[in-house]
This record gives sequence, structure tokens and C-alpha cells, in this order.
Amino acid sequence: MMDVRLSTQAAPDRITNEDGVLAIGALVAVFDGVTQPSTVDSGCSHGPAWYVRRLAARLALAYADAPEDPLPDLLAHAIGDVADEHRATCDLTRPATPASTVCMLREGRDHIDYLVLCDSTLVLDCGERTTAVTDNRIHQVIARTRPETVAGSEATVKPVTVAKWRHTNQRDGYWIAAANPQAAHHSVTGRAPLSGPDRVRRAALLTDGAAAAVDQFRLFDWAGLLDALASSGPAKLIGRIRSAEAAAVLDDARLRYKRYDDATAAICLFEDTDRRLLRPHVRRDITGP
Repeated sequence: MMDVRLSTQAAPDRITNEDGVLAIGALVAVFDGVTQPSTVDSGCSHGPAWYVRRLAARLALAYADAPEDPLPDLLAHAIGDVADEHRATCDLTRPATPASTVCMLREGRDHIDYLVLCDSTLVLDCGERTTAVTDNRIHQVIARTRPETVAGSEATVKPVTVAKWRHTNQRDGYWIAAANPQAAHHSVTGRAPLSGPDRVRRAALLTDGAAAAVDQFRLFDWAGLLDALASSGPAKLIGRIRSAEAAAVLDDARLRYKRYDDATAAICLFEDTDRRLLRPHVRRDITGP
């Protein structure tokens, strides 16, 4: 039986946590709401924190109704239900409509299923290796569109943000949970066994604020991050990230575009892992389903 430990924390410089986490039955998920520029009219009276809470709630209901359905179907159902909740009052066609990344894992009888939508990260301890699964299509879009310029009313927004919107939930761009249920069917999905030499022993679901422990601050490799989560728990991991964020100078490239970020981590343990196991780690940046 899967043992789940989780923590979600708002960035120290903001009141509202735009991340979220869900654990119900055999399903675990983490969510990272997209912060939009204050100068942008999203067309919606709700923000990313509201969207994340509603998406988690709707996903829980979809899972309760059909726990064996494919993960993309469950997520598509949830996205559609949230869209229906505010379609009459909000313009869901705006590019800045509330949105969220999603990372899901479901334990089955002899395997796990997983889904990653946009740039959250799933880390798997399988057999003799540790693998990180993410969907980096958004980063490819950003790299591809940096030279683009904007004009008019959108000029108050960073050009890369506006250029990114043009490729949101498009076949030549990237996919994210927002108002289009079809985005769920463009997720990165997979399955891993729970028995045999390549079985899953541990798995971590991370928003990018928690993955920063490896991606930005190099506090661990992915195997070391799993060890830290299993031994000390997600809250302690986030505490170490906060210390790294606070210690970095303002022009440190590791901070990307902001000093602090909301952070959410869940560790799923499938067997006794008290004895430290050292394995090579492999990062797998997935660019398409």
C-alpha cells in the first residue's frame, strides 16, 4: 500500500498559495497555478489559486466516480467541469485565463500510471535508476519566441509572456490545464511496474518551486532529492529551498525571474526504503506525448 507524505507552501513574499495538492484513494496530484501579470485583464474574475482549488476538487470528484478511467480522461473531465463553473461570468477565450500545470500518479494492483502536463516534475526510483519525467514544451516555446516583439496594449507585458500565449494549447506549442479539456490528452503519460527488478520503490511529484532544489540550486541530484524526501519529509525539503532562495543575490541566474516561488512536493513510498540505495539518475525531459 502506498504511503504518501506531502507539503504545499506559499512563497514567503505572498499571502496566497497558487499551488495545490490532492491525495484521494490511490490518486495523488500536484498543481501549479500560473501567475499572471497584474497589468493584464484575464477576462476572469477568478485567479490562479481559485482555479487550482476548483481543479483539484473536480479531479477528486471525477476520480471518485470512475477511479479506473485513464488519467487523461479524468483530467479532461475536471478541466471541463471547472470551465463550466465560470463560463457564464468569465471570458475563457482570453489567453490569460486561469491555468495550472498538473502532475498525477495513481497506484494500481501491479503498476502505477502517471500523467505530467506542462512543467511540473515526476521523479521515479525504478530498479537501478532514478528517472525525472517532465514536459518541457513550454520551455521550448519560450526559447523559440524570445525574439518576438509586441506592440499596442500588450506592450506593458513582457514580450516573452505575450509570445508564449500565442502558443498556449496549440499543436505547435505547449499544453496546460485551462479551459480546453483536450489539453489533458496532450499530457505526457506512462506506466511503471510495482513488482520485479524494475519496480517503482519511490516516486515524487513536484511543482517547479520544489523541483528548484535540483534544477536551480543543485542541492541534490534526483536520487538525493528522493532520499531527502523519504528521510526528512517534504516540508524540510521546502525549508532548504527557502534558505537557498534567501541566500541568493538578486542577479543570481538561479532565481530565474523571481526570488521566491510557491512550492509543493509529495513523496509516495511503495516499500521500505530506510536503507539508503545509491543509483545512477536519469533526467527525462519529455517534449511530447
